Amino acid sequence: MDKGFLKAGNPRTLLAAFLYFDVSFIVWVLLGPLGISIAHDLHLNAGQKGLLVATPVLAGALLRVVAGALVDHFGPRRVAIGAQIFVIAGLFVTWLVAPHSYAALFGVALVLGVAGASFAVALPLASAWYPPQYQGTALGIAGAGNSGTALASLFAPGLAALYGWVNVLGLATLPLMAVLIVFCFLASEPPERRVGGGLTTWLPVLRNADCWALMFFYGVTFGGFVGLASFLTIYFNDQYGLSPAIAGTCTALVVFVGSFVRPLGGAMADRIGGERALSILYTLAAGIFAVIGVGLPTIWLAFPAFFLGMLVLGLGNGAVFQLVPTRFPTRVGILTGLVGMSGGVGGFYLASSLGAARQMTGSYGPGFLCFAVIALAALACVSFCRRRWMAKSNGIPTGANAPGAL
Repeated sequence: MDKGFLKAGNPRTLLAAFLYFDVSFIVWVLLGPLGISIAHDLHLNAGQKGLLVATPVLAGALLRVVAGALVDHFGPRRVAIGAQIFVIAGLFVTWLVAPHSYAALFGVALVLGVAGASFAVALPLASAWYPPQYQGTALGIAGAGNSGTALASLFAPGLAALYGWVNVLGLATLPLMAVLIVFCFLASEPPERRVGGGLTTWLPVLRNADCWALMFFYGVTFGGFVGLASFLTIYFNDQYGLSPAIAGTCTALVVFVGSFVRPLGGAMADRIGGERALSILYTLAAGIFAVIGVGLPTIWLAFPAFFLGMLVLGLGNGAVFQLVPTRFPTRVGILTGLVGMSGGVGGFYLASSLGAARQMTGSYGPGFLCFAVIALAALACVSFCRRRWMAKSNGIPTGANAPGAL
């Protein structure tokens, strides 16, 4: 790692942001790895399973906007502590009440969504301590906390088989409490906190087409990542007949690679530019998921394809967030919330569409093919943005200088 990076910021706070992000993501996608056990107990069909595991993803997406605004007002450290306490309390109450109906689980999903909103807290905390030339690397390291989705897939199915899925929700409070204690000791508020002005200050950002472009880019990369992380355990069980524990292990392996290459995606974007990196990665993603959509007959073919697909999406996650502080240096908090929200919306779409495709057609293939087409659309959009941004930086008089233009 660059020695300048180690001296440039606050490693203790960066570690705290990573740990907070990691344990929050364990909780956020927990219904996915538990989905097989829940579906067995409640007799759910494919569509119901898809909607259930996608709901915490959507809730986290919407709450990220609120979390981003709170970060601008109160600072990321304070918001992180408050959110963590709320999630711990919510899971503890859930464990005591022990919900055993499909409708009641949507209340649980909202609690898990608060953990998903950690995205809009951890990344501004890390970003504020590092100069522009190290933004991609710092945000990539903090964002690698999405490896928590892999930990959930690795351990939750086996624990559910031993102790029941309700008790797994209670056990999840233990790592949350441990990380909360560590976070309080390690994390420091940024020296210069950006103060937001409420909802009225969001409108100029939303009128800027750059904001919508970044939201779309992340809706594809992170939406693909978290949608698959939430749904693959169910997919491997349904499609290839794997046991819950083996399906969870396969999911964990592909999610791990997507998580831990995120810093490499940020560093890649720092070196060659976020737009160029995304052009390469969207091309690869479209090809990989088109192949998956056409159909792979055995797990021995499917697993390498998902492994490569998650690697590409993980790199893309880091590349997108290299662009956020570059395009909006004074509005990182709210942009992180908005862009993070779009990633969650993308994840909700993918997980729910896979379940719906299976329910309507008997195959997951149409869901993956649609995602491949969306990746191609993202490739076209990033190519367009790259030309416009280069024209701006070179001072070429084009329509890009119009208000709200790309």
